[in-house]
Amino acid sequence: MTKRTSLKLTDERQRKLDRASAIVAEDEYDDPPMSVVIDAALTHLVESEQNIDDARGEFDPETIQEIANTSVIGLRYRTAVENKWR
Repeated sequence: MTKRTSLKLTDERQRKLDRASAIVAEDEYDDPPMSVVIDAALTHLVESEQNIDDARGEFDPETIQEIANTSVIGLRYRTAVENKWR
C-alpha cells in the first residue's frame, strides 16, 4: 500500500462514506468524523477475515462462501480469503 496525502472523494465514494457514516452513527443526530468512519470500516474488514477463518472449523465451506462473499472479500472453495478489490 502506498501512502497518499489526499483522498479524492468521487460521488460514489462520498455515497459510500455517507452510508457507512449512518451505520457508525450512534443515532440520527450523530455525525461522526470521516476518520471514525474509515477506522470502523477497516476494523470491520480485518475482523471479518478473522471471523471467516474462525468459522472454517465450525461450518462447511459452501456455507461460509455463500455468506461471506462480498465485492471486497472473495472466497475460493476450500482455499483462502482473497482480495477481490483490485
